[in-house]
Amino acid sequence: MNDEWRLQIDVQEPSQAKSLSERLGAAELEHELSEAFSDRLIVSVDGPRLFVYAGTRRQAEQARDLIAALARAHEWEAEATLTHWHPEAEEWEDPDLPLPEGDAARLAEHEKLIAAERAEAERGEPEFEVRVDLASHGDAARFAEALRAEGLPAVRRWKYLVVGATDEDSARALAARLESEAPGGSEVTVEGSGQVAWAERPPNPFAVFGGLGG
Repeated sequence: MNDEWRLQIDVQEPSQAKSLSERLGAAELEHELSEAFSDRLIVSVDGPRLFVYAGTRRQAEQARDLIAALARAHEWEAEATLTHWHPEAEEWEDPDLPLPEGDAARLAEHEKLIAAERAEAERGEPEFEVRVDLASHGDAARFAEALRAEGLPAVRRWKYLVVGATDEDSARALAARLESEAPGGSEVTVEGSGQVAWAERPPNPFAVFGGLGG
């Protein structure tokens, strides 16, 4: 499904990209993005370049506006480029190019799936997250499909997965299991959600991964 959107932010210095990622990962961040678990955005950093992966164009554009505001507040120059993943060509492309008929049908199917996931998310947000950084896009897609078949709440963005858990013990047990089952080269970590850290604030829509983007 054509559900992969990438926002690339180029700044002048690696320290600026790191600072932006830390700001986005802060639980106290004020935002107007969706709070549903299924709408999580994934953030990664590669030198002076920040990548944000989203499930919809609207999410990516909202994130772009938020990051632009943060950059202006620090008087940093930031250039944003929005692309979407073309599954047949297997590359990131200009989102304003017309979609082939097959891609358009997949996009419509994805929008229905997102609506269903949001309805499910309204029944309760996971308090902990297991984050998996896989070696490739293909590995992530196959692993996410297997987890969803088991009924696990998994959100995939590019080669990254976020899997929800109800409590810390469950999250750590799940992390141990995923570490043993994930393809080679995967990195697994456990994080408390924004709800745990800041019970009186909305959950943070950004999940920040260390290491390289792409």
